[in-house]
Amino acid sequence: MNSHLLEWLIMSLFIFCVGIYGLLTRKSGVGLLISLELMINAGALNFISIHRFLYPAQVDAQVFVLFVIAIAAAEVLLALALFMLLIKKQQPVDITQLNHLKH
Repeated sequence: MNSHLLEWLIMSLFIFCVGIYGLLTRKSGVGLLISLELMINAGALNFISIHRFLYPAQVDAQVFVLFVIAIAAAEVLLALALFMLLIKKQQPVDITQLNHLKH
């Protein structure tokens, strides 16, 4: 295995682990979204780095990752819109208290 590929895979693993740690420890919705974005970006970095070292002339992975980033941005936009509605109704944005929204 190429040493540069190993460095990129270790970086991707580190970013993914930071995302998992944030996902398990955060209580705010925005913190969870940031952690989820870190995990998605780590997966995209992993995909790009492997494809770059195996098939350097092709750009399939770059196009695929652009679609992944666009879908992740749309997901974050939708979640932030929901959080804004909760804030407007003076409901808690704390994820642990969202089960109290059942009326």
